[in-house]
Amino acid sequence: MLRSSLTAVALGALVVAAAPLARAADTTGAVQIKSNEMRASKIIGSSVYDAQSQKLGTVQDLVIAKGGEIDKVIVDVGSFLGMGGKNVAVKISDIKTDNNRLTLDRTKDQLAQAPAYQLENNSTGAGKSPSPVTGGNAGSSIR
Repeated sequence: MLRSSLTAVALGALVVAAAPLARAADTTGAVQIKSNEMRASKIIGSSVYDAQSQKLGTVQDLVIAKGGEIDKVIVDVGSFLGMGGKNVAVKISDIKTDNNRLTLDRTKDQLAQAPAYQLENNSTGAGKSPSPVTGGNAGSSIR
């Protein structure tokens, strides 16, 4: 019983000591997106450009790994009015934000030579759920 009471007192003291630290970090108590973070809804549907400001394609989807991190960015390349292109996978670390838009240090030819990426796996059923129809706003309001 004494051990339980001591544990409760110790935990209470820890909470009271930590409270001013939490308030110092954010006076409103709200957690906000950071300047180095982007929302998935702003990335999906956005155009991707090369270093010479030529459009390479459009982000179709993000593939999340089992651990919760973004594993791949799926970019539709070579399509015209939604037809004739293919999806290719690039690493999220290869995608940069430059002047409020997404850029990739690759050429259109390099992406055209990349293997196609299928967003559905018929043997496992992975990727069968549809992506939302909204998004594609990686412009000036990235947050």
